[in-house]
Amino acid sequence: MSAAETALPVGPTAPGPAHRDTNVLRWLAAYTASLIGDSVYFVALAWSAQKVAGPGEVGLVMAAGAVPRALLMLGGGVAADRFGVRRIVLGSDAVRCVLILAVAAGVAVTAPSVWILVALALAFGAVDALFVPAVGALPPRITSADQLARVTGMRTLSMRVSQVAGPPLGGLAMGFGGASAAFAVAGVLFALSLPLLLTVRLRPSAGAPDEAHASAPVGQSPGSVRQDLLGGLRYIRRHHLIGPLVAVIAISEFGLTGTLNVGMVLLNGERGWGPSGYGWIVSGFGAGATVGAVLLTVTGRLPRAGLTLAGTLLVGCAGAATIALVPSLPYAVAVAAAVGLALGICGTLGSALVQTAADPAYLGRVTSVVMLTSVGLAPLSYPVVGAAIGVWGAAPVFVGCGAFGSLGVAVALGCGAVRRGELPRSPKG
Repeated sequence: MSAAETALPVGPTAPGPAHRDTNVLRWLAAYTASLIGDSVYFVALAWSAQKVAGPGEVGLVMAAGAVPRALLMLGGGVAADRFGVRRIVLGSDAVRCVLILAVAAGVAVTAPSVWILVALALAFGAVDALFVPAVGALPPRITSADQLARVTGMRTLSMRVSQVAGPPLGGLAMGFGGASAAFAVAGVLFALSLPLLLTVRLRPSAGAPDEAHASAPVGQSPGSVRQDLLGGLRYIRRHHLIGPLVAVIAISEFGLTGTLNVGMVLLNGERGWGPSGYGWIVSGFGAGATVGAVLLTVTGRLPRAGLTLAGTLLVGCAGAATIALVPSLPYAVAVAAAVGLALGICGTLGSALVQTAADPAYLGRVTSVVMLTSVGLAPLSYPVVGAAIGVWGAAPVFVGCGAFGSLGVAVALGCGAVRRGELPRSPKG
């Protein structure tokens, strides 16, 4: 395998730890503002739909954005590789800002109809299909390979901050000024992220598109979108490390996402723990995942990353399988915290290994496939998990989903490249 496939180039003026790099911190601030804006937008969309529609139509509005996001996600990865991640991130974020601010102005004048909200969700989902792969492909272009695990941990922390801060901020805006104010706050947050993103410097990377001039990766002639897409999929399938890692991520996401979302709600109702019980369980999971992210942010690297990934995934699957068997709420919260910690470390290591190994010319397409497994394919397990719990109850379904997710552990341990996977060491370490 070529050097470009094993690690991203580290320039002679590589900065120190990522958490002290002002370039990385500017990116992190922009990413956090954008994520909080996402959360506020979804609050505004949900409450706007609730005011003008029935429960079924509310579900339609909230699900509408997922369709173009899933269908166009791979195309977004192609666009990032053809035109450069900087162009796509800035362009799509600007469109999101203008779109949401325009809706805020319109809602201030008249109440939106259901179909206006569906159209908004569809448009926002389509733009997100461009934004998500491009912003996910940025970390290897703003830091050195040995700092990717630390940056991924910082990114996870940013996601947790947005999950905590976004909904209350959206609710506060709704309370003071209604849907128009909430949409306006989301638009302002997107607008705030733009000047920060403009100041982020990208590291030169062999094989990546020239952000100023080129419309295709260096050394490649532009082909059709279909050719680029198929080329990216072939690259992933043939890569001895990325292919198996994508399979591990897909299997574990499909096995565990429905359990930890829909299944947890139904388990809580079955046990009679009430809304506060569900809140404690979700908080336990979030706290564990946050600790995992902090651990990777502080240490920057864990030895034997491939084996650690497999081990933490096994712990996460075992915890997900047994959480429906524990006798009381405090035990369930403790298990959820352990699952969050294990899966937080596993997810961070998986992302860092994939981005470290990916050829820069394919990074957008690789990122789009990884993101598709979580935002596109994994939610397909929701109705399956719900229907299964309705027939057999929570405990056997949780055990079955944990067992299914552990197939990802088998794939990881059965692949020598994953078992031997390591993250680059710091030149000073």
